[in-house]
This record gives sequence, C-alpha cells and structure tokens, in this order.
Amino acid sequence: MSSQTQASHFSGGFTAPPIQSAKAFRAAMTAMARPGEIKDITGATPPEGLSVAAGCLLLTLCDPDTGLYLASDVDGPAVRDWITFHTGALFVRPEQADFAIGGWSALAPLDCYRIGTSEYPDRSATLIVELPCFDTPNAELRGPGIKSSTEIWLPDAGPFQANSMLFPLGFDTYFTAGSQISALPRSSRITRLSNKGG
Repeated sequence: MSSQTQASHFSGGFTAPPIQSAKAFRAAMTAMARPGEIKDITGATPPEGLSVAAGCLLLTLCDPDTGLYLASDVDGPAVRDWITFHTGALFVRPEQADFAIGGWSALAPLDCYRIGTSEYPDRSATLIVELPCFDTPNAELRGPGIKSSTEIWLPDAGPFQANSMLFPLGFDTYFTAGSQISALPRSSRITRLSNKGG
C-alpha cells in the first residue's frame, strides 16, 4: 500500500467530529422527520464513488455494530477502507444489512432487505440511494411529518408505494445527491403526479 493510498484512508472524515457529526445527525434526523424536504449535509470528503452527503450519513449513522451493504456501483477497495477506518462498520449481504448504499438500479432487488417484524418493526433496513441530482418532483407525499402534502422525485414510485403498504413494517430511504439529502420514511403515502414519470 502506497503512502498516498494509506493517507486517503485516514483523511476525508469530520475535521471537527463533535460539531460536524452533531450537525450531520441533526440534518439526517430532520430529513427523515420531514419527508421530501431537501437538506444540506456537509463535513465529510469521502473517496470517489460516494457523494459528500452519503459520506456524511455513513460517518453519522454507522459504527462497529452496523451491518452495511455496498451495492456494486459504490463497492471498491478505497470506499471499503475509508468506511472501515472511520466507522468500523461490518460489510454484509443485502439481507443482513442495517444500511444499504448505492444507485437505484444497483440496490435491486428491494425484496431482499429486512422490513422488520410485527414484534420489532425497527429491525429493518435503511436504504441510502445515490442520485445524480434531485430532479423535478414526480410524486406527492402525505403522512406523518408533512403538514398537508409535499412533492418529491422518486426513481420509481411503484416499489415505494408497495413498501408504504407494509407499514409499520418496511424499509426507510435516504436520497443523496452532492451535499444534499432528502428522506422517505415507510410511513409516507405516495401518489404519482399526473403526466410525470417515475
């Protein structure tokens, strides 16, 4: 391992961990509590393959007790080494994951992720879906944390509608693009917007 490669594993984390991790955690929790709203989240500089937002989420939400699945489009030695050094998270198969990260297509099939049980609905996976950008909204959300309704862009509304029908079971989702996040909890009810894709 070259000194440059080794150095990259140590760099890119929060430079002021107590402050930055608290801000990132607040952004992550606020996004999940207010579905569809886009929030800024910064402080991490992950290796190529992960967005700033995704890197911040991993630093904030993962620890040595976390099972993390890396989809094929984000998996690689540099990403694994960075995550291992900064979080200690365990790399697992999709069906074992607490968190799964990757592009929408690479995360499929969605039925392999845990949705919790009737006794422990919280024992479910959270998906971190990497997007090129937040596109024009193509779906409407209603439910907890939403005053009346809000709009969101989804890569494919159908699987998320099916997931919401499982509530209180199901997976939760973060969407990441650049240094921004939005979230879609399983509790949100989803309606496709007419004349719009997704």
